[in-house]
Amino acid sequence: MSSEVETSVEISGSRRIPRFLDSARNDKAPQATRPLFADLTIYHDESPHSAAMNMAIDEALLETAVASTIRFYRWRSPALSFGYFGKFSDVAIYAAERDLVRRWTGGGIVFHGDDLTYSIVIPASNPVFGESSIAIYEKIHRGLCEALAAGGQEAELASVATLCERRKSRKGDLQIAQRRTGDRRSLDTAICDRGYNCFANPVRTDVMMNGRKIAGAAQRRTRRGLLQQGSIQGLAMKTELAQKFAQALSPNCSEFEVNEEIYRRARELAQQKYGTESWLRVR
Repeated sequence: MSSEVETSVEISGSRRIPRFLDSARNDKAPQATRPLFADLTIYHDESPHSAAMNMAIDEALLETAVASTIRFYRWRSPALSFGYFGKFSDVAIYAAERDLVRRWTGGGIVFHGDDLTYSIVIPASNPVFGESSIAIYEKIHRGLCEALAAGGQEAELASVATLCERRKSRKGDLQIAQRRTGDRRSLDTAICDRGYNCFANPVRTDVMMNGRKIAGAAQRRTRRGLLQQGSIQGLAMKTELAQKFAQALSPNCSEFEVNEEIYRRARELAQQKYGTESWLRVR
């Protein structure tokens, strides 16, 4: 681990968000907003990687960041990532069927393979880095809503009202099931029975479509910059969406390729950190 001051921010899948930080509106049509970045470099990582290597590349990009970058990537096999604060015991049951990895960012359990996975790196020298983590999270997801709208799909940011309504509905369903089965567990216990699934539990400013969460993310902030790792699920238009998403975040996008120096550092991180049992089972 780096000796720098680091903060893993649990946004998607977190209950630690102060209420006053939520400024998202539950608009049916996404607002036309100012692009988050003046310039953005895009890396379409077409080579599938192991779960450990994907996490390592993201960290290596953060270590070397000089420009804001979005990376879209693939998985070599069905995978599962879980947040830095998560418990290995919550995901151990999936070890036989999925490539498991503990993320450097916060949040809960995310299943990978059919999703559009991305990471965004913002160097500390970029003015956007000075904004709050919650504000950055919201603006990135607003950009995603705009990208979906450009493709003819309607999405919205989860608000306090929609989350409360969703919780009431789920509580009602649980109470009916409890009466039928005699299961007297609490709502939270029932929901979290096999670990905390990010996409079963949206939080404010996650992206919703037809009442279902389709996108969430988590962050890590260091002195060098900010890393946001996100997953977009249940959509077929991956290539088109990736391009529209990047363009919604910045009017000036350019392509780039990761050099051998970054890959060398990523291989070190995968071998010494993300691919080790000690990291996987740290808690």
